[in-house]
Amino acid sequence: MRLSKISQALIIASTLALSACSDPASNSPKAQGAQQEQPSYTLVNTPQSRLDIYTEVTLETDLSHLSDNQKQMIGKLIDASKIMDDLFWKQSFAMDKATFLSRVADDKVRKFADINYGPWDRLDGDKVFLSGFEDKAPGAEFYPHDMSKEELNNSDLKDKTGLYSIIKRDEQGKLYSLPYSKIYEKELTQAAQLLREASKLAEDKEFANYLTLRADALMNNSYQTSDFAWMDMKNNPIDVVIGPIETYEDQLFGYRAGFESYVLVKDLAWSERLAKFAAFLPELQTGLPVDEKYKQEVPGSDADLNAYDVIFYAGHSNAGSKTIAINLPNDEQVQLEKGTRRLQLKNAMRAKFDKIMLPIADQLIVPEQRKHITFDAFFANTMFHEVAHGLGIKNTITGKGTVRQSLQEHASAIEEGKADILGLYMVEQLLNKGEITEGTIEDYYITFMAGIFRSVRFGASSAHGKANMIRFNFFKEQGAFSKNEQGLYKVNMDKMAVAMEKLSNLILTLQGDGDYQKVDQLIATHGDIKAELKADLEKLSKANIPVDVTFKQGKDVLGLK
Repeated sequence: MRLSKISQALIIASTLALSACSDPASNSPKAQGAQQEQPSYTLVNTPQSRLDIYTEVTLETDLSHLSDNQKQMIGKLIDASKIMDDLFWKQSFAMDKATFLSRVADDKVRKFADINYGPWDRLDGDKVFLSGFEDKAPGAEFYPHDMSKEELNNSDLKDKTGLYSIIKRDEQGKLYSLPYSKIYEKELTQAAQLLREASKLAEDKEFANYLTLRADALMNNSYQTSDFAWMDMKNNPIDVVIGPIETYEDQLFGYRAGFESYVLVKDLAWSERLAKFAAFLPELQTGLPVDEKYKQEVPGSDADLNAYDVIFYAGHSNAGSKTIAINLPNDEQVQLEKGTRRLQLKNAMRAKFDKIMLPIADQLIVPEQRKHITFDAFFANTMFHEVAHGLGIKNTITGKGTVRQSLQEHASAIEEGKADILGLYMVEQLLNKGEITEGTIEDYYITFMAGIFRSVRFGASSAHGKANMIRFNFFKEQGAFSKNEQGLYKVNMDKMAVAMEKLSNLILTLQGDGDYQKVDQLIATHGDIKAELKADLEKLSKANIPVDVTFKQGKDVLGLK
């Protein structure tokens, strides 16, 4: 938590009033001084219209085909997910959630703060929108706020790059690390117990085994074994992605993982349609538009591709913009040996397409190309984005370790950029092979372009936001699109194909070289929203097109106890 000096003077030292300040996960100093009146937080630097950028969607699906045990199991998975939600609040914002929200008097402002998991607007570069708060620390609550990158890099700490630990200071000011399993022992013990109870209700043996091993992982801080077990699941109709997973919240280094969860019900019909595509990864890897040395790794082919209805989001996955597809595990060794699983969240994807994508196209795409914007193309582009995470290279060819380690805080942005552009490359290749039979290349290119406008509204501060802007600005330089006198965009098909190949080559080369300086320069020159695009995005705001969705979700919504 980063409070202004005025607000710090108002906060009391009482642990009842500010319980989060004494939380072991917090890196913020304890408030000192006599008891004083608690501050209330009001909207600042933000227009009231900003509070309406999210549209609510109810997360539900047909559960009638599930047994009573499976329905009971879903309830336990949701309860465990709520614990992940609480833990992510602690990782992203030091102040106790209930205390914080109770001090926001206005209902709409409070809801906006709840969606953002704190006083910073996640879709506007983490801009402060509540009185009494300063800029968000780039390292969130993973590091002391007064710690520089150089201090950690120059320290003798063995756990500098740890995924599952927090860096703190001792009384002498020396840095040390504590594992999540220690810091959050009480909460993780509760979550582990719920997963073990859920495993006893599971009717699929592989899923039951995964739940047990994931419970163990929460307690022993070692997740690889459960990641391998998750890859072995093929037939489970229910799934859960749970634990510390993505590193986007750590914008200082991109090392440390935030807690999150998804509870999912498989769409068997759509999953059957997708099953064949993962097998093409090794073949597509060899055809990547880059020198041979950057594609020497062979992606795992023991991977699957499925569609799900998501029925609960928690933690990082629920903060600000909402994920519509998943590609996991992130563990490089698991990826090379087993590949990954790609989960398409069809109901959330459909909601975004209908409520956001189509209205954007009506505002920004030339009329003659709007017919090419289809849900099938949107689904495929999103799906192959996730598949494309398996392409390219995980370890640098220059001896700098993994791509993630060498590119530090830029690793996530460049990886998302790779997946975006190689996903489109995969669609083109599979269309040419006749393996994709729905639609035309125009559908996929123009839907991809419209998708950029949808995604850039998430801002340029996140990894996905930077990736979107790099792609948009690169395409503009290459003439992949043009604007008419009415300010509407038109995709230039031939130039789009060339731009796609050039950007693929650039990103794959930067990753393989582990070239931090060149990636840093690329993000500095291409990773922000320019004035012309900012004006175009204003059109969407004036047309009252929502930026993203938020969810009405939970056991009550699903009719579960």
